Amino acid sequence: MREHRFTVTLADQWGEGIVSYPTGSELDLDVRVESVHEGILVSGSVDAEYIGVCGRCLTDISEPVGVEFQELFAYPGEEETDFEVQDDHVDLETLVREATVLALPFQPVCQPDCPGLDPITGERRTEGTRAEKEAPIDPRWSALRQITDQGSAAQSRDPENTEES
Repeated sequence: MREHRFTVTLADQWGEGIVSYPTGSELDLDVRVESVHEGILVSGSVDAEYIGVCGRCLTDISEPVGVEFQELFAYPGEEETDFEVQDDHVDLETLVREATVLALPFQPVCQPDCPGLDPITGERRTEGTRAEKEAPIDPRWSALRQITDQGSAAQSRDPENTEES
């Protein structure tokens, strides 16, 4: 059994969504390699940082990611396996790439309650503009609006009806 810690600089971008690990990003790997009967068992963790934009408001975000992985690299033989030992070496790039890219969020946000963009102006909503403006009324419902306006006006003019016993 051997343990290794090292840092890898990415030669290519990993990930294709609105967040990714850009070229030149550094991945910190902590790897444990064990010889077992069937092959070499590799387990470890990766610490990295993804960069991209918020899925709601499109502001730049950068968040740390921690991923754990474990895989058996089988000795070459009759059975076909996903990962094999090649010339007494194991290639971790595919394993680490799959683990880190799958750890990227599908819909990243800058904060859990991000208000997003205003659908009318396209500007980023802020805490002060969160109050919803009254939505325009569909003209087909305007007759009902007139009835409710008349009812509320009549209630404000009439004193409350009280019954005395």
